[in-house]
Amino acid sequence: MSRTVRIGVDVGGTFTDLLLHDPVRGLTWPGKLPTTPHAPNEAITVGIARLLAETGTPAHEVAGIVHGTTLVTNTLLERTGAVVGLLTTNGFADILEMGREIRFDTSDLLARPADPLVPRHLCRGVRGRIAADGTELEPLDSDDVLAQAGQLLEQGVEAVAVAMLHAYRDDRHERRVQELLARAHPELPVTISSAVAPVIGEYERASTACLNAYVRPRMTRYLDALRDDLLAMGIDALLHVMLSGGGVTTVDDAKEFPFRLLESGPAAGVIAAASVARRLGEPDVISFDMGGTTAKIAIVSGGAPRRRHDFEAGRVEAFKPGSGLPVRLTVVDMIEIGSGGGSVAAPDPLGLLKVGPRSAGSVPGPVAYGRGGEQPTVTDADLVLGHLDPAAFLGGEMRLRTTEVRKALDQEVAEPLGLDTVGAAAGIVEVATASMAAAARMHLSEHGRDPADFALVAFGGAGPVHAYGLAKQLKITRIVVPMRAGVMSAHGFLVAPATVDQAHSLPSALTEIDWDRVAAAYDEMAARAGAVLAPDSTDVVRTRRSVDMRYLGQGFEIEVELPDGDLGPAAAGGLRHAFEETYRATFGRLLDGPAEVVNWRLSAGLPGHDVSLGCAPVAGDPRRGVRDVWLPGHGWLAATVWDRSRLRPGTEIAGPAVFTERESSCCFGPECRIRVDDDLTLLVDVEQ
Repeated sequence: MSRTVRIGVDVGGTFTDLLLHDPVRGLTWPGKLPTTPHAPNEAITVGIARLLAETGTPAHEVAGIVHGTTLVTNTLLERTGAVVGLLTTNGFADILEMGREIRFDTSDLLARPADPLVPRHLCRGVRGRIAADGTELEPLDSDDVLAQAGQLLEQGVEAVAVAMLHAYRDDRHERRVQELLARAHPELPVTISSAVAPVIGEYERASTACLNAYVRPRMTRYLDALRDDLLAMGIDALLHVMLSGGGVTTVDDAKEFPFRLLESGPAAGVIAAASVARRLGEPDVISFDMGGTTAKIAIVSGGAPRRRHDFEAGRVEAFKPGSGLPVRLTVVDMIEIGSGGGSVAAPDPLGLLKVGPRSAGSVPGPVAYGRGGEQPTVTDADLVLGHLDPAAFLGGEMRLRTTEVRKALDQEVAEPLGLDTVGAAAGIVEVATASMAAAARMHLSEHGRDPADFALVAFGGAGPVHAYGLAKQLKITRIVVPMRAGVMSAHGFLVAPATVDQAHSLPSALTEIDWDRVAAAYDEMAARAGAVLAPDSTDVVRTRRSVDMRYLGQGFEIEVELPDGDLGPAAAGGLRHAFEETYRATFGRLLDGPAEVVNWRLSAGLPGHDVSLGCAPVAGDPRRGVRDVWLPGHGWLAATVWDRSRLRPGTEIAGPAVFTERESSCCFGPECRIRVDDDLTLLVDVEQ
């Protein structure tokens, strides 16, 4: 009998979320417990063991585990990665220091971008040169390579990045360097830029290679340890990892290219929101994922999230492009704000209330958790305002401490600002909500969209709690809260398809494309994708081809869908038409002049999985009494409390109302009409 049980695991900054799915038993079972920052594996193994025990599932029946992690991001932000050395073309060792030679903030004379991951003294040039057309101008000097590598090792280098000039056009020198180092230093991790980002742009390509080298040793140790821990539990299952672009990949691929996991966790939530949108037939939704540390907002249009192929990691200034490190990878297009349940609230030196981006995390956590936290957070404010039940948090496993919260709010916020306790709590929630609303407006306006035209899909531990206030500020009239919304990112891991995204730079004017070379590039990309995907399944691999195009002379590109059909001169006309349609949709106009193609892209993937978040209603009266709740625009109201697990499909409820479940809760005002869908999803119509 084949194994059918799969488990999704999302390690967040505050909580670790899990979801077990067994289609044979029709079982979907959630789990949630505090993250263990000192040893993330601990929360994972404890959570999985609990799921198996609660569902009566033997460990040997687990067929697969899909995992998402913030370890890459944390390693970058905390600067706790490996000591990296860079080998590049002789004369170009300053590439990381020079960057793009622009100031990210021209009004701030003291503004400095993020420091390179590789200091200048560990950047070394080696003799050998490839021209822009791929011809060899100077042979690679093998002795120079080994000499420079030896000097780097003497200075404590633990990993090496190789980024040679024009390696996207011809990678023979990078491959040769990799071979030389593999023979001379077999234990040394080596990342070559033509493998991680074979695209034009030497600075961006070098930066991406350095990031991969920087996090690779730590991610390898982490994933190996996780696999060993699972084997010790008796789980001999396939382990997959979530990619930043919304797909999943194998552990071996993740260990070789860990930079692709940079936005691993946040991407899963958007994939889950897209799955919910498709099931409900909602064409356009805003994915709103608010956890303990941050809130993430993304656009889902036509049932699919927007993606982009460049990213900036480790920004010094969160909302200032250019202040971070450029990375060439496919990511789900979203905006992240430091407003989570654990975001700390305090007056600033000017006496203004600030919320976030500093977070209390899981340790010590909000004051309400009783783990040593002393500064009030958004979660503490939610408790005072009646949004959370102190006796039912995490199903009663963690009793919240209302008295301590009120004391901390008074000392840290209310008294310095001349407010009472409730006024301080309401102010914290209002500031957090305003911050998220401003970010959402900015993100959608960049795409020419109005938030009022979207439905809001709210999830994460704190997302449903703040969905009503956010919808009111954005003039959104439809809110969707799936069942088990508190662990919906883990659901995203289970529905995401295995995916490989490839790119190859062959810059050329549209009228001068070498179609034979393009076909060869696509064959090569398809072969690489198949090598990753083929071992996982016998399913047919689905592919999507696209190109990055621009008008000749422009500095930035837009992604254009490559029309179906054979690649050849006859395709140029259709490609020009597709470019103009995309350009007009993006900028509202067209320009005169020739167009050029910069990058050719291939996205290959296997079919995703169909996993429902719903469950059969539990017998019993869903009403749990009435409690006072403070709601924006209304103040204190008496709201009926409903147990979501006992609601029947088709039930219609008028606000004010509170809906509780183990992993989250949500509140809606008197202008709301709530209907329970077939899988117990709450569909909320808000009168604006």
